[in-house]
Amino acid sequence: MLTVENVNLHYGAAQALRGVSLKAEMGKITCVLGRNGVGKSSLLRAVTGQHAISGGSIDFNGTTLNGMAPFNRARQGVGYVAQGREIFPLLTVKENLETGYAPVARKDRFIPDEIFSLFPVLGTMLSRRGGDLSGGQQQQLAIGRAMVTRPKILVLDEPTEGIQPSIIKDIGRAIRYLRDSTGMAILLVEQYLDFCRELADYVYIMDRGEIVHQGMAETLDTPAARRHLTV
Repeated sequence: MLTVENVNLHYGAAQALRGVSLKAEMGKITCVLGRNGVGKSSLLRAVTGQHAISGGSIDFNGTTLNGMAPFNRARQGVGYVAQGREIFPLLTVKENLETGYAPVARKDRFIPDEIFSLFPVLGTMLSRRGGDLSGGQQQQLAIGRAMVTRPKILVLDEPTEGIQPSIIKDIGRAIRYLRDSTGMAILLVEQYLDFCRELADYVYIMDRGEIVHQGMAETLDTPAARRHLTV
């Protein structure tokens, strides 16, 4: 599992994370919710190595990730789908997927068929440039690219942002399939409450850089949880 223990993170003098602790277990979907600017994306940057932490520890399957470069975390099995998708707009869909080869052994450098089973549209657009895809198609491509890396944990930052409802359902089905078929851990940052309610096994709510609530997904409907989610 992924274990985040008492993590602090600063941007200069500003502290974005304050003693954050959480766990994301294998075979479960762990969802982190909260209003804008409460530290959710900073938490994922800490987990994936995009920004150095200033205190605490991050471990995955018994390996300490502190100080480890992002590409080495990818080799440890940490797959990342960034907010805003961050696909390569001038590369084709096929080339974007092939960029996921970097952290895997040579024998695994092929695109798994399950990507096209989950997202059939990608199979019909392999020669199209990534920048020509719709936002929803780019999101599917970003998830597919992360799957090419053969992750043991998939870290997703607001995958429903700016996506039409039909594709949100496709993404939800894909996330559920990956949990159930591979047993990977999934750490999902999201603001779409219904999406988390349907998918999550366990939830955390953040406010002002801290964890202020945690529990099973059913606890999202309690007054204490809703108090931290309403604007």
